[in-house]
Amino acid sequence: MTDPTVRTEEFQLDGDKILEKIKEILREGNIRRIIIKNEDGRVLMDIPVTLGVVGAVLAPQLAAIGAVAALLTRCTLVVEKNA
Repeated sequence: MTDPTVRTEEFQLDGDKILEKIKEILREGNIRRIIIKNEDGRVLMDIPVTLGVVGAVLAPQLAAIGAVAALLTRCTLVVEKNA
């Protein structure tokens, strides 16, 4: 069953644009989860984002995203937001 308080957005991006887009999305706020999928739709990363997550806590995930992004040519970024 789908939660009506959660809105999902999907972005088709080149691998080198993932980190930039994630940082932009995080600045907007109200993010619950970020999912990165490869061209085949396979989930590569699923990162829950909780309220109060800032800088040092999120830094390891951003480094991992950067490493994954370096391997991808195209990907889908799925963002779950609070409605």
